[in-house]
Amino acid sequence: MKRGYIFDLDGTIYVDDLLIDGAIEAIQELRNDGHKIVFLTNKSIDTIDSYVKKLQRLGIDVSHEHVVNSNYLTARYLSSRMGPDEKVMVIGEQPLLDELADMGIEVSDNETEVSYVVLGWDRDFTYEKLNRAFQAWKNGAVVVATNPDRTCPIKGGQIPDCGAMIGAMEGATGEKVDIILGKPSPLAARFIVDDILKLPPGNCYMVGDRLETDIRMGNDYGVNSVLVLTGITEKSMVRHAKDQPDFIIDSIKELPNLTRDLDSKAADHLQT
Repeated sequence: MKRGYIFDLDGTIYVDDLLIDGAIEAIQELRNDGHKIVFLTNKSIDTIDSYVKKLQRLGIDVSHEHVVNSNYLTARYLSSRMGPDEKVMVIGEQPLLDELADMGIEVSDNETEVSYVVLGWDRDFTYEKLNRAFQAWKNGAVVVATNPDRTCPIKGGQIPDCGAMIGAMEGATGEKVDIILGKPSPLAARFIVDDILKLPPGNCYMVGDRLETDIRMGNDYGVNSVLVLTGITEKSMVRHAKDQPDFIIDSIKELPNLTRDLDSKAADHLQT
């Protein structure tokens, strides 16, 4: 059976610039067996091009069409809905601005002329930026966020991610943001499964380290969910979690064995 694997990056393939042990071998083995692979990250402070270069530098062969980030998902969403004269306000870093520009989306800091506010991870987030976004919202702008991640794993711990910007905005407005485009959005799942992997959801596997994004997206869209324990989530956190993975493995290194076990069980089922 041909399968599709959707890999999270931070905490699943690598942490910071350290490759997870066995990642290269696991990915190559899956490819050698004819399975399809896509890398999907919520992180909005790097471009797809930078992710491709990083993966290649770490020894993983990959092309641009098989890497998707939340910036691209956000730009894709906006470009399908915005009129030719509409503009967006961006709370985020240069990679987000660059990838919106690549889609022809015009950016403005004028709260009276924007139709959308885009919230991304911004390590220079300030009260002034929050106030501009709030004033744009008061003028009717739709608030869109790249991803819901509260934190990002780094070597030795975690740091605040886009969820902190969302929290600030929701605290000011008293309302939820209108839409979040990264994992676990069904828009992200549909695009990856239907348009890139082109496989039935039941033949696909979402492999990641976060219950509330990676695992939830897989479960919500009918994709098999595989939790790895090399990032944010510890095994003790799973027992009482709302989002339960279909499979738990210590790391990506164990994924080929899991795939072989599934193939063996499928073969046994056909024989009985």
